[in-house]
Amino acid sequence: MALIGRILVILVAIVLAAVVAGIVAAAGVLDSITHSFGANESFFYWGTASVVSAFALAVGFLPLVILIAVTEAFNVRAFLIYAFGGALLMLAGYYASGAPGLYEESIDRPPPLLPREAEVAAAAGAAFGTVYWIIAGRRAGQWRRQG
Repeated sequence: MALIGRILVILVAIVLAAVVAGIVAAAGVLDSITHSFGANESFFYWGTASVVSAFALAVGFLPLVILIAVTEAFNVRAFLIYAFGGALLMLAGYYASGAPGLYEESIDRPPPLLPREAEVAAAAGAAFGTVYWIIAGRRAGQWRRQG
């Protein structure tokens, strides 16, 4: 019974973490229009957040399930591991999607080491990992002791 409850907590944590990652990514991408929210901007903002949340769940679900199984098996409860793992997972999904390649070429200054979109993906991943840790990661592996 403890295992079924733990699986439900993990699923809820994944969904809520994806929603937060979508909100963080939308805020990072749409930072220029978030200062004056009207009806159109609000619709666009929440639409972007929904698309990013769906993308985070669709692209990262299988690697996420593998990472969750490993953290549950080895009782990993460190906050930084979840935040760093979420950032790496989202960056891997970003680069695997084929979206990069929009570098600005200039002779005046070198291109950025990390493009803005990759920074937003890493921030959204870190937010994903943090929310997952708050909801489910702090108690990783404890279901085995209870039941």
